[in-house]
Amino acid sequence: MDKRVRGSLNQEEIVSVALEIAEAEGADALTFRRLGKALGVAPTAVLRHFRDKDDLLLALGARLLEDALAQVDEDEPDWRERLLSLARATRRSFEAHPRVALLVANRTLRREAEFRAADLTIGAVRQAGLDGREAASVYRAVADTVLAWTAFAAASRAVAPEVMERDGLAWSREYLVLPAGRFPHIQAVSGYLAEVDREDQFEISINLLLDAVAARAAAASER
Repeated sequence: MDKRVRGSLNQEEIVSVALEIAEAEGADALTFRRLGKALGVAPTAVLRHFRDKDDLLLALGARLLEDALAQVDEDEPDWRERLLSLARATRRSFEAHPRVALLVANRTLRREAEFRAADLTIGAVRQAGLDGREAASVYRAVADTVLAWTAFAAASRAVAPEVMERDGLAWSREYLVLPAGRFPHIQAVSGYLAEVDREDQFEISINLLLDAVAARAAAASER
């Protein structure tokens, strides 16, 4: 074990190394003993910064959100563009670390990065014209949709590439030749199903949700 200056260890360094270990070796490898070895310190030194593994996992989630927020122009005047920017950046950040994303996408992180992302989202929703309980509900719906998408994408990474490829080919094989008499609506769009990729799915999901926000805000303004 390499010796290092006492007190030189900090949370930022621990999180960076933990992120590397989790992505390379999986969550089971992320122990305080493994971290201590990688950092050149005793496991107890890591425990002085994080009370347990769950505390560390929440910090990893916060790091992913920090990376996403760094890509967002928080002064963008258009509420919809701010939300789209945050959604896309969050997706990129979490999908870059799929093993960690699976562990934290459904968690409430209770960290500064989460508070900033929440405030940005709620501010955009209020600017759109919603407030009170409705703004709170819409914020949760937007955040949960984006994070659910990242978890879905991360889970797909755990499936063998050849299996995912076979699944993708189904749209241009099995779906394309279904009998029109039994599945008329599928057949009506079957030629387009193979063209829809993950990018299309994410964009339409987020934009449909924001369309609904705009529609609800317009309805609220007429009441």
